[in-house]
Amino acid sequence: LAGGTPLTKALFREDSYLQSCTATVTGCSDQAFHVDQTVFYPLGGGQPGDTGSASWDGGNAKIIDTRYVDGDIGHILEDGASAPPVGTEVKLEIDWDRRYRHMRMHTAMHLLGSVLHYGVTGGNISTEKSRLDFDMEDTIDKESVGAALAELVAGDHAVSCRWISEEELDANPELVRTMSVQPPRGKGAIRLLEIDGVDLQPCGGTHLHSTSEVGAVRIGKVEKKGRHNRRVNIHLDD
Repeated sequence: LAGGTPLTKALFREDSYLQSCTATVTGCSDQAFHVDQTVFYPLGGGQPGDTGSASWDGGNAKIIDTRYVDGDIGHILEDGASAPPVGTEVKLEIDWDRRYRHMRMHTAMHLLGSVLHYGVTGGNISTEKSRLDFDMEDTIDKESVGAALAELVAGDHAVSCRWISEEELDANPELVRTMSVQPPRGKGAIRLLEIDGVDLQPCGGTHLHSTSEVGAVRIGKVEKKGRHNRRVNIHLDD
């Protein structure tokens, strides 16, 4: 990576409602360019990377994906686009409609996990459909689960994030619901998502301020993916 970029400041971790920011380009590679700070969420935790645009004096480009490149957040440009040079000040702007649906979906998935008290074996988020995989043999009553989900949405529970030390997490292992993926370590702190009175667990994704913002959510297909695995799909009904 040219330019010896420092780690990008992830503005979205403190305020997921930021739609744009100005930043300075710190490095470029064949795949992506890097900046000192960004509102773009990189692929991770089942949540897709953000898309959007970058503009600067004398140029602009479409960002088609965001993911970790060379150990840092990389903004991936459309084919044929030229990255802004190192040192350039750029304006970064996310596709907000897409991101906001991801925030609604991600928060809804936490609500679903609070209704179904099983270990989570996988998950994936998109704008149209999201899913959680549970370590369970039981079948579920879609109508009652859907009603419980709707009640949590209507309950207007506050959603917030805070940080704890790795030692605090080790002392409270029950906070980790995911069976196959552990929270990233090595930075000294773990980010917790808290839905007041409903859910508390490590999560690095972007979320809403309140469960009421999820809106109308529907349980979709429930699929058997193995003896101890059920996949539960959810949809947003706009």
